[in-house]
Amino acid sequence: MAFDFKKLYRRNLKLIITVASGALIVLAYASGELRHANLSSALWVLAAIVGGFDIARSAVAQLRYKVLGIQALVSIAAAGAILIGEYWEAAVVVFLFTFGGYLEALTIDKTRSSLRALMSLTPTVASVRRGDDIVAVAPEEVKPGEIVVIKAGEKIPVDGVVVKGEAQVNQASITGESVPVGKSPGDHVFSGTINEVGFIEARTERSGEDTTLARIIALVEEAQEQRAPTQQLIERFSRYYTPAIIALSVIVFIASGDPLISLTLLVISCPGALVISTPIAVVSGIGNAAGHGILIKGGAHLERAGRISIVALDKTGTLTRGELEVVKVKAFDGSPEDAIFKAAVAEKMSEHHLGRAILKKVKKGVVVPDPSDFKVLPGKGVMATYEGRKLVVGNRRLLSESVFSLSEEHEAYVRDEEESGNTAIFLIEDGRLLAVISLADAIREEAWGLVARLKKAGIKKVVMLTGDNERTARAIAEKLGIDEYHASLLPEDKVEAIKQLKKEGIVAMVGDGINDAPAMAAADIGIAMGAAGTDVAIEAADIALMADDLNRIGYAIGLSRKTLGIIMENTAFSILVVLLLVAGVLFKSVVLASGMFIHEASIFIVIINGMRLLRYGEVKLNDVKSSGTAAIHRFYYQ
Repeated sequence: MAFDFKKLYRRNLKLIITVASGALIVLAYASGELRHANLSSALWVLAAIVGGFDIARSAVAQLRYKVLGIQALVSIAAAGAILIGEYWEAAVVVFLFTFGGYLEALTIDKTRSSLRALMSLTPTVASVRRGDDIVAVAPEEVKPGEIVVIKAGEKIPVDGVVVKGEAQVNQASITGESVPVGKSPGDHVFSGTINEVGFIEARTERSGEDTTLARIIALVEEAQEQRAPTQQLIERFSRYYTPAIIALSVIVFIASGDPLISLTLLVISCPGALVISTPIAVVSGIGNAAGHGILIKGGAHLERAGRISIVALDKTGTLTRGELEVVKVKAFDGSPEDAIFKAAVAEKMSEHHLGRAILKKVKKGVVVPDPSDFKVLPGKGVMATYEGRKLVVGNRRLLSESVFSLSEEHEAYVRDEEESGNTAIFLIEDGRLLAVISLADAIREEAWGLVARLKKAGIKKVVMLTGDNERTARAIAEKLGIDEYHASLLPEDKVEAIKQLKKEGIVAMVGDGINDAPAMAAADIGIAMGAAGTDVAIEAADIALMADDLNRIGYAIGLSRKTLGIIMENTAFSILVVLLLVAGVLFKSVVLASGMFIHEASIFIVIINGMRLLRYGEVKLNDVKSSGTAAIHRFYYQ
């Protein structure tokens, strides 16, 4: 295969120009030392032309779109320096700008390392069962429903469901989990994750550009290109600032009669560091988040998340595991088994998690028949008819609306269940209370201490929003130390609660991205939990946590605050450098070459400061687990 010199040249153009310009400067200086004045002058000018040609070409291209950038100012300064005989100044200014541009390209490329790491995980081959053969094909050619075979050490090429075998899968690229996850029949697997141990076969659900990994890469690329509000403000400021600097340079020339001072002022006043101060931090922050299983969908969301003061959390599926279980059945008429059977009949056609929990409680081998006249009452329960009798399964809100009152005995029992943290569901048949079914949802392990960790990250208030009754909500809130809770909420009530909270500060709503989508949309920042493989969650949220891990909330907020802080640091530093350089020029203590050196150095410092975000959170998970709460705080809020 022939070597592609054109491709190599284009890829390394900045480096080639920098080296050539630098070499000519060295030769020019040596010629001057050897007293070859004419040769030295010619080499200085040639160095300026070689280094400045691409800069001037970019300046002309920008001017066609009525953009007056730093390239135009450097070109004017270099040309002016040559015209007044300051050849070495012209050459050095151009070289420093070119060399600075090369270093910028290198360091900015480094900030996209997390994205490149994700892209490198894209599988290149899939082993597919077709007939009696196993065929190697490109992953994008695998069709939904086809069975792929994944051996130990191989990348999983598609999103799918395991149908055979067992394996330990490293899915850090998707969820950020550092420990391999066991996979067996019925479990979901994702493209780009790695089968570390075992052998599995999976039925394809999505392939190619439809996989979770492909969507993450596309969204991260798009997010890193989006402008944050601070960046947009700086760019608007630059449109007026640059012409103002040109006008100031003309005034200084008229007043002083010294063209070199005017040219120096023209170059060193350019807001190069200021312009790059925000995008470098945004790209680094989004890249870091992606590497930890957190998808932040743009600089605006990243910057706004850094100002969050209130976190509102859904209860079921967020603070709790979302896997309700029937823990007790109190039958007031008939047997507990009969009560569960009738409740299961009423709930059979329901898709609610309460209904699924009741159906799981039915004894194995018992066939649950379909009800008739089935009706869902959103946020309240279900109604159905079975063998000519009207069955109602629902919560307190349903009772109050159906004008059904509990006796003192029933009320006392239900109160005790709710105060213990259980959810009480009522089974009513033809207007008679047959039973109270108590369900419980285990609190997530990482929910314990969550409030303290969020407070450590700077959150002022943590709020729980739930459709559960007052007593159950209070029990959960007290156990977890939550500042405020709102109970018995319908989806529209959660939206109203968010609107009220927004009067107190910047609000983040954390939910599953589906049931809580209206409240997440109403909040300043919507955060979806466990979004891996869930299209709706990824699309609905401003921030998507790919794993079901509450600790990622604190990490995302901590990273956003750190990013916002670095944006402010870079902005303040950039403005200070420009002010000092302008003062130095006006007092004749800064010349063109030294001014350009300081200008380029300030840009490099801003980039390095922004790149610190790439190292945010670099503590091994095992170290965190072994070191206790203090280590967790360091991990998430350093």
